[in-house]
Amino acid sequence: MASEIKALVAEKAGTTLSPLTISRRELMPDDVQFDVLYCGICHSDLHQMQNDFGMSQYPMVPGHEIVGKVTAIGSDVTKFKVGDLAAVGCIVDSCGSCASCDGKLEQFCEQGVTFSFNSADKYSGGQTFGGFSKSYVCKEAYTLKMPESLDLAAAAPLLCAGITVYSPLRH
Repeated sequence: MASEIKALVAEKAGTTLSPLTISRRELMPDDVQFDVLYCGICHSDLHQMQNDFGMSQYPMVPGHEIVGKVTAIGSDVTKFKVGDLAAVGCIVDSCGSCASCDGKLEQFCEQGVTFSFNSADKYSGGQTFGGFSKSYVCKEAYTLKMPESLDLAAAAPLLCAGITVYSPLRH
């Protein structure tokens, strides 16, 4: 059953965030659900909220630097248990079978990626809502396990700014 949770939303371009209740999808076998503890905000969030790219959907719950504590796992999840710390960045799904996905380059998915917010949600039929919310649900494959030793508030921006710098240096 889908859950109703509190979130902060942009109702339209040019507005500030305001509280709203949204629906999160039912937990699927390969999903991780977690309470959001910290969520960074980056300039991409602001661009989306202002519709600077011309494709924003409203109401919009921004946030793609998400860190939280696992509250439930799907029956097929193997990397997480309830109580673990989890994190999600900007990509939360892809086709999983094209050449790019097979090569672990999901950001170049030939079918198109699903972003953590303001993207079509192929499971719920609606759109994805980001981390400016009470909880988040994501496929295990796109959820990272966070070490207990990290300062979680400082770690959240690593899911965007950090990986943006790290990935090109690594490649």
